[in-house]
Amino acid sequence: MKRTILFILAVAFMVPVFGQKNKKEEETVVPAYVEGVTYALPRTGIEIVVKAVKETFEPGPYAAYAEQLLGITDAKNRGSVQWTIADVKIETFSEPDPDQVYKALGNASFLVSLAPNGCLAAINTKNSVSELMPVQTNSFVVETEKNDGFSFANFNTSPMLSPGDSTNNFRPVRISTDQKAAEAAARILDSRTIQYDIAAGLLDEFHPDGKAYEESLKELKKIEKNYLTLFTGRTTYDSEVFSFDFVPGASSEKGDIVFRFSDENGVVPATDLSGKPVMLKIEPEKNLSGKYSVLAKSDNPNAGESGVYYRMPGVGTINVIYELKTIATARATLAQFGAVAPVPEDLLFGDYQLEFHPETGAIKSISKK
Repeated sequence: MKRTILFILAVAFMVPVFGQKNKKEEETVVPAYVEGVTYALPRTGIEIVVKAVKETFEPGPYAAYAEQLLGITDAKNRGSVQWTIADVKIETFSEPDPDQVYKALGNASFLVSLAPNGCLAAINTKNSVSELMPVQTNSFVVETEKNDGFSFANFNTSPMLSPGDSTNNFRPVRISTDQKAAEAAARILDSRTIQYDIAAGLLDEFHPDGKAYEESLKELKKIEKNYLTLFTGRTTYDSEVFSFDFVPGASSEKGDIVFRFSDENGVVPATDLSGKPVMLKIEPEKNLSGKYSVLAKSDNPNAGESGVYYRMPGVGTINVIYELKTIATARATLAQFGAVAPVPEDLLFGDYQLEFHPETGAIKSISKK
């Protein structure tokens, strides 16, 4: 009886020891770290290229005499600057999405091919991966059209001084603005009269051919125009091209400020409150992304075990809005507005080859060797 009791007690003390040993052995099976290849899925960025035109009006020095001498009643006597948006272009680019970074584990890590930017490009294939797109510089001023360099200060209708006479000991006399304006107006009227005489054939001598006739009229019109600007002023135009990079997110459905625009200063950064906001708004195709999300779900409990995922990019309408008006729109593929799903485990090994679009993360092709 004593031997039986001793045997039972010995077994009772030994059971926890065996349990601790088995537990320890199970813990050593799982390594303290996991090796693999880290990669990213892409997202779509939007580049907005804006061409702005600067309209500068410079009043003529004789604007005050326009009505009196030429009968022009609407001559402006104040300068002004007016910027307008002449053209907007929408382009897209691709880059790694920091919110979609994964690690391919186990045997799958030996089969992964990545694009130069770190995005997933292929599985179990030796095809060459596309090269990284060249960097494009977005400059605030990348194109400028210069005016003709004309200046009223360099356009003299008459000398500044007239020679004196015996009444003032022949000292030069400054010509008044009234006299200069009258002389300029007289030249305009003379030019118009000569043009009429040529066209009507009232001159004593005719041009030898039609070409000389055309050149004479052209030169007279040019003279008239230059002198007329002394009264009506002149308008010049300068164009500048600006570009902005923007990566849309969930908030872009409501609208994001990309930059601002001012009538006086043109294109200004989004932080410059002197301009009115130019918004970028995304209208995603929600039916497409919704069906993607439903069908991407897998009943396989091992789905995603290897850490290899792909993207089903979404589609959306891009709108650029200024003063509540849409000034540009485009329909484009937008990777981050789609869905993400694991690549089926059965396709990662064996004879299957997978290629992906590095720009969108979508599967390009599935084939067997």
